[in-house]
Amino acid sequence: MPLETMSFLPEPPASPETDPKIAVVLVNLGTPDAPTPAAVRRYLKQFLSDRRVIEVPRFFWWFALNGIILPFRAGKSARKYASIWTKGGSPLLLHTQKQAKLLRGYLGERGHDVQVVHAMRYGQPSLPSVLEQLKLDGCDRILILPAFPQYCSATTASIFDAVFAHCSRLRNTPELRLVKQYHDHECYIGALRDAVFAHWDANGRPDRLLMSFHGMPQKTRTQGDPYHDQCQTTAKLLAEQLGLSEHEWMMSFQSRFGRSQWLEPYTSAALERLAREGSSRVDVICPGFTADCLETLEEIAIEGRQTFLTAGGREFHYIPCLNDSNTWLHALAQIAEENLLGWPTMATKTSEPKGGLLRASAAHARV
Repeated sequence: MPLETMSFLPEPPASPETDPKIAVVLVNLGTPDAPTPAAVRRYLKQFLSDRRVIEVPRFFWWFALNGIILPFRAGKSARKYASIWTKGGSPLLLHTQKQAKLLRGYLGERGHDVQVVHAMRYGQPSLPSVLEQLKLDGCDRILILPAFPQYCSATTASIFDAVFAHCSRLRNTPELRLVKQYHDHECYIGALRDAVFAHWDANGRPDRLLMSFHGMPQKTRTQGDPYHDQCQTTAKLLAEQLGLSEHEWMMSFQSRFGRSQWLEPYTSAALERLAREGSSRVDVICPGFTADCLETLEEIAIEGRQTFLTAGGREFHYIPCLNDSNTWLHALAQIAEENLLGWPTMATKTSEPKGGLLRASAAHARV
């Protein structure tokens, strides 16, 4: 029986040692290429085929996904995407592109000579294709920076899976650092605070501030995923920064999928309850999303508004995501800078023994 050989991706020939090129990859969830049933079907198939996203037996899920969900859900989802699509394309893609471009400028102002690119876990530009291009560009030290402040197996860990899977096909792997979470980082919380205050300065204050995070099945919490607790930490820190009493804010979870129990309270139920309890105005912010997308622009700004007003509320305000605000880009640069520590990123690089760089990398890796 012939021996099985591993197939590696083609790579450029090894070159004499030079100063290492360093890159930061800002990774977001992803988006369809267009608001059409065909494009949405391709996107959903990739997304919902991820074992991190759907934790059910593969055999049964394959039939449910291909026989029920994709044929019937793609058209409905495409109409929702069409309602928030812009002339330039997907809001999520446009915001993430701009964030990566501005982040490189912010890091450059701090003296760091690094390449900054964006990638998507699902859809384009795909994370493997971006990593492959960085390899061709000679980048051998890469910081993976997820756009998710709160760690979750279905998002952050899925990104890590994709990175490791790609590197398993390389003969000469890059040196990696992975940012796991920054849900309680003071600059991130400060950016959220500034966004809320800016909205209130322009529009007045609400009766209640609702902080809506993306939902996850309840069982993931009992199985050890820290996502719920990190969302709670973010919400409490933001409420403290805003000077809110416990009666002036609440936390909820949106985007429930399927029939199983998910993290509660559900955002739609919370909006109905607030309206019926007499809150005439509610403002909603989505701290777990750093760029506006379908879940914020359609599910909250459109559907959430309708839910609240139908239940008797009088005024609904959606506070946009951090997107490309100055305070958020400052925070993102600070987070990246802290995780680049020890790598020779400064524009004027000084020589350092190779072993010293490796020891610094190991000491400061975020995995």
